[in-house]
Amino acid sequence: MSRVFRGIFITWTVLRFGLDELVLSSFEKPWIRMLTRIVSVGRNLKAPRGERLREALERLGPIFVKFGQVMSTRRDLLPTDIANELAKLQDRVPPFDSAVAIAIIEKAFGRPLAQIFATFESTPVASASIAQVHFATLPNGREVAVKVLRPNMLPAIEKDLALMRMMAGWVEGASADGKRLKPREVVGEFDKYLHDELDLLREAANAAQLRRNMQGLDLVMIPEMVWDYCMPDVMVMQRMYGTPIGQIQRLLDAGVDMKKLARDGVTIFFTQVFRDGFFHADMHPGNIQVSLEPATFGRYISLDFGIVGTLTESDKEYLAQNFSAFFQRDYKRVAELHIESGWVPPSTRVDELEAAIRACCEPYFDRPLKEISLGMVLMRLFQTSRRFQVEIQPQLVLLQKTLLNIEGLGRELDPDLDLWSTAKPFLEKWMLEQVGPEKLLAQLKAEAPAYAKLLPGLPRLLSQYLKDRHGSNNRELLELLVEQKRTNKLLQSLIYGGLGFVLGLIAMQMLLRVRVF
Repeated sequence: MSRVFRGIFITWTVLRFGLDELVLSSFEKPWIRMLTRIVSVGRNLKAPRGERLREALERLGPIFVKFGQVMSTRRDLLPTDIANELAKLQDRVPPFDSAVAIAIIEKAFGRPLAQIFATFESTPVASASIAQVHFATLPNGREVAVKVLRPNMLPAIEKDLALMRMMAGWVEGASADGKRLKPREVVGEFDKYLHDELDLLREAANAAQLRRNMQGLDLVMIPEMVWDYCMPDVMVMQRMYGTPIGQIQRLLDAGVDMKKLARDGVTIFFTQVFRDGFFHADMHPGNIQVSLEPATFGRYISLDFGIVGTLTESDKEYLAQNFSAFFQRDYKRVAELHIESGWVPPSTRVDELEAAIRACCEPYFDRPLKEISLGMVLMRLFQTSRRFQVEIQPQLVLLQKTLLNIEGLGRELDPDLDLWSTAKPFLEKWMLEQVGPEKLLAQLKAEAPAYAKLLPGLPRLLSQYLKDRHGSNNRELLELLVEQKRTNKLLQSLIYGGLGFVLGLIAMQMLLRVRVF
């Protein structure tokens, strides 16, 4: 019954905010359109459609807010005005009762709170749609932050996801506009994303991997996980002391070099992307702080690792070559890369795709390099690719969203930031590593164990092969071997004969010279 009431509330909210107009603009059944207007009588559609969508999602609750945040990354599917409005969604979720948080912790560890922590601050320092954070102290005196999953999240999520799937089916079958948005696929992607975030052990593993990757860079600090205290619904990590990066005036007053901070942020991002292929994909200002401690002054502090992106070698090659070709205005190469990657149908004409890419990229070259947005370049490429039936890979969409975040943050810190001058060394280094001797040696080293296992068994495999072959095939193989021996003898004769001929010529020349002198 609760699902029925929830469904009615969602339907009423959708109609009240005029969201039916977003996807049903070409609906062929006028009586249904009339019914929606009667049910939602008095609704006001003067506000822009993106704003109405954002307000409706906030009204529907935390899960729908999270859905809107995820959708804001799919700029390859959404119109720009809607994507920009959804990007404003924040987890404005009040904290849940501290007694409930303590009960979750005690259940996870199987003992009273006093036996787990020496001190525990009952007032949370942060609260979001999935979890909230408390500060605490371990029995050994170490200061930690404790992240606790919200209670009963899985049942609530499953209910809303079931309704989302049902609504996605309606939208997809209602009109061509609805089908173009691929609502079933979008809900499926959101389903995976949410279930990943509900496992705090997975987030802890992401943090540990990023911390290990970034250790030698000395530009960013990532909290260390206290593994003995990490569970699927409770995560305990090193407590970090920093100033939110959005408090720019406070950072300026403390003497932080804002230009260096902006460059460092871009360096961190491109290191994670092109060196490691593993990047923090939720780098909005709420998850970034700056250390003002003397020993680590001016370093970034990264928090919240529920969303990370991964890139394969082919993904990195696609990005590096696309960026390089773009800044050289080699649009034909950009088009060829799309086709070579297999994302564009093989029948696509290179010249048509090249013309479309030129039309979307050329306007950027009327601006100084510091005003060029690499994130927007990627977005325009994705949008152009959609016209040619390209299925953009989710990891690249996630990268594009993160790149936009980094650019926005970097230029807020330093309006004159030239992102390309910071990115170019990473691209050039990566390209050299792909074609140089170091890459060949690395590949041989990686394949060596497989070859070591394979080589000793080759004689046995060959013998078995010969035994298993039928007589006729064996005769063919024997004849081939005999012919090969004849060929070898002929080549040897030619080589030895040729060598003898050359030596004879040399000897004659020497004799002639002796007679002359």
